[in-house]
Amino acid sequence: MQPANSTGLFVQSFARGLEVIEAFGQTPTMTLTEVAEATGLSRATVRRFLHTLVSLGYMRAGDKSFQLTPKVMNLGFAYLSSQPLVELVDPVLANLSKQLGQSTSASVLDTTDVVYIARQETTSIMRINITVGTRFPAYATSMGRVLLAGLSDTELEAYFAQADLTEVTDYTMTDPSWLRSEISEIRAQGFAVVTEELEVGLASVAVPIRNRAGKTVAAMNTSVAVTQHTPEDLTELLPALQAAADEVSNAL
Repeated sequence: MQPANSTGLFVQSFARGLEVIEAFGQTPTMTLTEVAEATGLSRATVRRFLHTLVSLGYMRAGDKSFQLTPKVMNLGFAYLSSQPLVELVDPVLANLSKQLGQSTSASVLDTTDVVYIARQETTSIMRINITVGTRFPAYATSMGRVLLAGLSDTELEAYFAQADLTEVTDYTMTDPSWLRSEISEIRAQGFAVVTEELEVGLASVAVPIRNRAGKTVAAMNTSVAVTQHTPEDLTELLPALQAAADEVSNAL
């Protein structure tokens, strides 16, 4: 199949408009010049997109700066509301959090990141505020490694070709050979444990959610403070976590 941009079907101006919106995910408030620098687009092009977004209600303009409005969330919620998985996983996560007394989450893989599609938080043990839509690099998270383990060998090689394997904490494993070995082990054992690789003081364990064909379509995890559990103790949470993931998988 030809790339979309070589078939005449690719709308470049629409793609550039999405780039402008995505730029605000890193910096919530920016001037026109800053948006141009972030996207690599000309000031004239950025000006047209910003004022179009303002007219449509997706952006608000200040004196010299611009911000997204809550209306832009409609774009993300359109995806969430179209996914039966989200509707199925929410009540299961709620029950699992109550059972374990820990926060629980579900995510999917989007290129090189995990994206949270559901979360039940008990007491926050992370400095990072996690909400639906939060993204983390897949290689540094338990859910990400479970999702990577669900890829075919070809898909996994494509992931490594794109991924920027940089340290998130001093404990983050970034060696591609080590990660490949770890992913192979996760495929065999059916779960992943990550300790302090995403945030110091945090450990998590994740399991896959599979569709009827047995393909991994999402991951589910729970996180604990390492002061409360040693890494070995995380496996004690597996039976409840696996039962919850199986409940969602069976419903799919």
